[in-house]
Amino acid sequence: MNNLTTKDRALVLFSGGQDSATCLAWALSRYAHVETIGFDYGQRHAIELSVRPTLIEKMRQFSPEWQSRLGEDHMIDLSLISQLSHTAMTEDIAIEMQENGLPNTFVPGRNLMFMMTAATLAYRRGLNVLVGGMCETDFSGYPDCRDDTMKALQVALNLGMNTRLKLETPLMWINKAQTWQLAEQLGGIALVDLIREDTHTCYLGQRGAMHPWGHGCGTCPACALRARGYEYYRNGNFDL
Repeated sequence: MNNLTTKDRALVLFSGGQDSATCLAWALSRYAHVETIGFDYGQRHAIELSVRPTLIEKMRQFSPEWQSRLGEDHMIDLSLISQLSHTAMTEDIAIEMQENGLPNTFVPGRNLMFMMTAATLAYRRGLNVLVGGMCETDFSGYPDCRDDTMKALQVALNLGMNTRLKLETPLMWINKAQTWQLAEQLGGIALVDLIREDTHTCYLGQRGAMHPWGHGCGTCPACALRARGYEYYRNGNFDL
């Protein structure tokens, strides 16, 4: 893919997981300047923060073009989220469904705070595109991953800061198998292998043995989704 836009400067919400790594590759294929932002919010799977620096460096070295386009990384302390929340993403409790129909891995306000923080940094850094891995297809019902939420948030952020930020969500309407396929389209099997081996998605924060789809406990919802998507991708079945 070669849709390079020289006038736009992007900030990618980059956790160190499969989706955000794919989004970073997507941004690097489109924008002449790309920066990354990560958040330490007391997440149970904080190991994702440990894999980020190595993963970013490997993405930087992936090609001369990406090397020249990938700029500064920013790590932000949002530990107040864990002080406000009582969820399976921030505490050592069993993952289960709640009475409101949402899994207790849902962290209320998390993506809203992520985007608001990213927009504030983008304002200071002269960046005009925010890229996030939110998705309505494989999103566990999280209301802050919906397209309507992102569109409303874009309006609110631009009104509140008198800017013209664009919120891009390249994974919004694709499933996990198609996310693997997108990675292959962006960087070939080499990028697929990099995402398999170096990203972290497991909610329980376990690296463990290397599975065909990557590291993880293999049983939590994030691992199950990633494994199923990879199986479908390898079998050429993208209509889950």
